[in-house]
Parts: sequence; structure tokens; C-alpha cells
Amino acid sequence: MTALPTTKTLDERELVEHILTRMAADLSMILDRDLLFEHVSVEHSKQRAAGEGRVHISFKLGLDIAGESRQGCLLLPLPEALALAGYMMMLPDDVVGCERSRTELDGSFKEALLEVGKFLAGACDAVLRAFPVEIKTRSDGCQGVRAGIRPALDYSDGDPLLVARAQARIHDFEPFELILMLPSIEQAALESVSG
Repeated sequence: MTALPTTKTLDERELVEHILTRMAADLSMILDRDLLFEHVSVEHSKQRAAGEGRVHISFKLGLDIAGESRQGCLLLPLPEALALAGYMMMLPDDVVGCERSRTELDGSFKEALLEVGKFLAGACDAVLRAFPVEIKTRSDGCQGVRAGIRPALDYSDGDPLLVARAQARIHDFEPFELILMLPSIEQAALESVSG
């Protein structure tokens, strides 16, 4: 992995790859299962992206960028989020395979999802702290999102967003698409420099 840029110019694709790589490494180590990302695409958008085809879990990322609060998220299909939660609870592979079909979440799965969210936010924080503008990331919890519906975020339509999509795979399960949405860090960096 190469070092993050140290100038005001930001290679956003490289930044997203660093964040996803760190998320994968941290979760793989904690869960003792591989989490892999590939085929990353990055685009600028003025609206939140929606996960298609099934219910998703939005792991909310609260970002404090140069003293200003913003929000992003990592959007995973429900079965994949449940797999991560199951492994967080140290369930064996066959049980996790069955639990992926859940549609109702009990307290233990909700708690495990919140723990997954904390690891995701911690990984994001570790990468973004290397950026020249002061950025802190925390977990702002998680929520279920119906298919085709954009996740709720502290966000105003029209604000610039960085939207990344990647193919991912957890352990031996089928590949899936994840969506990472971040407020425009470069825009925030420019605003902090000019402000």
C-alpha cells in the first residue's frame, strides 16, 4: 500500500482504496475470515446512492472535517452485514450461512452490527487521520434501508458526495456490491484552507 497524498490535491480513488483495504484488513483480523474488495469505481454525485435488489444495512460514518460535522456510510446488503455480525459473535460457518437469511434482528445481532460499525469507522479514521486536514471519524450507528431507497444521512441534496462501488466477498460467500459514500473531503479541505 502506498502512502496517502500529503498535498491539498487528493487522488480520491486511491483514498477510497486505502479506506476499503484498511476496513478489510481490520475486519479480517478480528473475524478470522477473509474480506476482499476489488473493481473499485469512484464518482462524484450530488445525491446519495441506493442499494438495489434487497434490504441493505447502512453503517453510518460521522466525520468531523476541520471542525465541521458531516456524514457518510458504508452500504452492505443485509445477508453480508449479517455474516459480518455472525462472525463478530464467533458463530461457526454453517450457522452464519443459515443466519444470512434472517429478516428480523434480535438484540445480539443488533449489538454485533454496532460493533462491526465501530471497526469500520475506526479503519476509516486511521486512514483519514493521515490527510493534511484534521479529520476524525466515528461510528454513528447503523440502520436498515429498503431496496432502492437512499440511506438517511445528515446530508442536504446537492452537496458533493464521493460515491465508491466495489465488488466484495466475505469468506466463501457469493460476491456482492458494496457502496461507500463520503462527503467530499477535498471540497472540505479547500473550504478550510480558504475559510
